[in-house]
Amino acid sequence: MPSTPPVSFAPPLALASLSGEADADWARAGAEYAGAAFLGGIALDEDARAAARELVERDRTEFLPDDPIAFIDDQLAALEDVPIQPAFNVRSATVDPVVDAARICRDRDAYLEINAHCRQDELCAIGCGETLLKDGERLARYVDRAAATGVTVGAKVRAEVPGVGLADLARDLETAGADFVHVDAMDSESVIADVADATDLVVIANNGVRDDETVREYVEYGADAVSVGRPSDNPVVLERVRDAVERHLGVAASR
Repeated sequence: MPSTPPVSFAPPLALASLSGEADADWARAGAEYAGAAFLGGIALDEDARAAARELVERDRTEFLPDDPIAFIDDQLAALEDVPIQPAFNVRSATVDPVVDAARICRDRDAYLEINAHCRQDELCAIGCGETLLKDGERLARYVDRAAATGVTVGAKVRAEVPGVGLADLARDLETAGADFVHVDAMDSESVIADVADATDLVVIANNGVRDDETVREYVEYGADAVSVGRPSDNPVVLERVRDAVERHLGVAASR
């Protein structure tokens, strides 16, 4: 397997993907505050795109370009002059398009994030999001195939999903070649400690990151970095979180 570069971005604050909103312009606007930006999510294969179209029909925003792989390439190209580590969050019911996206991310020095997080019924019904999270063997296969391209790869996962032990899953993903895990802790912040203690993956903590208190809590549980979701376009929140990250972490996210 090709060697992969380490996960490292400074400050160790990421902007988390927002479907239909997290594009290159969004990342550029947040670059003053964050060290990384996870663009997307983007539906790659036809089943995932059909699910995304159903989401649009009920007034959700989604990226639905004619060619999702070309869209990833174009968006990453637009960030070449921006001082931020780019990443792309991808959804797919099949693995081959994930590999195609991995090659683009590798060539653009971007991270690839496999979405095992979304819980919308339309996505879960075709094997994406939480359905993929519950199928750890298939998720590990996605990671293994992506990692073989030489891309820096990880997964976005969610706590509080019945039957899913995130520490065990993280170990399996690390064995498959993952470099990081992006954990939506929900209301179980201590799950960050479980994952951090179980692996050498870079652990990015997500959910409710707004201020010094929330950053400190996640750092105490062992997070290497934190991410901001819904307020990622709010400079007041981003400045406050960046300052907290610099106080409590102060260095690039890496292990």
